Amino acid sequence: MNDICLSLDELRSLTRRILRAHNTSEENAVQVADALTLAEADGQRGHGASRIPSYAAQAMSGKVDGHAVPACEKTGSAAIRIDAKSGFAYPALNLAIERLSELVPGCGVAAAAIANSHHSGVAGHQVEALAKRGLVALSFGNGPVAIAPWGGNKGVFGTNPLAFAAPRRGSEPLVIDMSMSKVARGKINVAAQKGEAIPEGWAVDSQGNSTTDPRAALDGFMLPMGDAKGAQLVLMVEILAAALTASQFGYEASSFFDGEGAPPHVGQFLIAIDPASFSASRFADRIDDLLGAISAQPGTRLPGERRFVSRKAAERDGVVIPAPLGAQLQKLPAQPD
Repeated sequence: MNDICLSLDELRSLTRRILRAHNTSEENAVQVADALTLAEADGQRGHGASRIPSYAAQAMSGKVDGHAVPACEKTGSAAIRIDAKSGFAYPALNLAIERLSELVPGCGVAAAAIANSHHSGVAGHQVEALAKRGLVALSFGNGPVAIAPWGGNKGVFGTNPLAFAAPRRGSEPLVIDMSMSKVARGKINVAAQKGEAIPEGWAVDSQGNSTTDPRAALDGFMLPMGDAKGAQLVLMVEILAAALTASQFGYEASSFFDGEGAPPHVGQFLIAIDPASFSASRFADRIDDLLGAISAQPGTRLPGERRFVSRKAAERDGVVIPAPLGAQLQKLPAQPD
């Protein structure tokens, strides 16, 4: 088997057609395909094409409602609550971005809670979209159980992505995006699909033993970044993403990787800030000064720079889909255009 090279348009079309053939509306299939393709372009393979088979299986089984239309309720002058209706997270997140962009100019700060949601993909993409509209943004999300509390031996939390973005004058936004585990769980899923070992120190098996077997790691638990301090951050994100949105905690949510069980009903929480409201319109100058001081030192790079380089290369050259995943995708039914 050989790896497959696809242009971004080809990957986007294939994803959309596969989802349409798996009980998903055209509108939702487009938004999901856009998100997975952008993740693949950015080199975030754990949130890209590798998710297509599990997304398709979940839409077919009803674990995800591929026809869901998210509903938005304004619950305060600067607060909104979005019900994802057991559907894919991306339509709900896109709705949150639109509504927050409308609210922030009159309030200075606005926040959106998303409930009854699903895998949110690359959290940096949502804050990047807000930063491109001139806003500073924070995103918190939770997911199915993957991390045990520090000192414990039973999973409680998901890998719980945390993302931040800030607009920059004449440049791409600054984007900081990280999961609370040492690596995103999607990277382990990719390794399992490719039949490759994972590095020591990423995860433990179900008995708490260190493992380099990705399948044993998926059945076990991820290790938090920063050890005990990282475990505290995991708890903070769990509270913001799940308790604050009245969503399911990691230990209550079903897996993102198969079509079995009930909808995961996890949550996301987004905060958008108008920098001009707080900085006397000096934010652009101040952030340029700070980032310039960092970039002036040899050997440094700003967070998120690598993804923009990868994105430009993918727009030019396309992306490479590993042979095992490519074979799997070719077997999935896909509606013709």
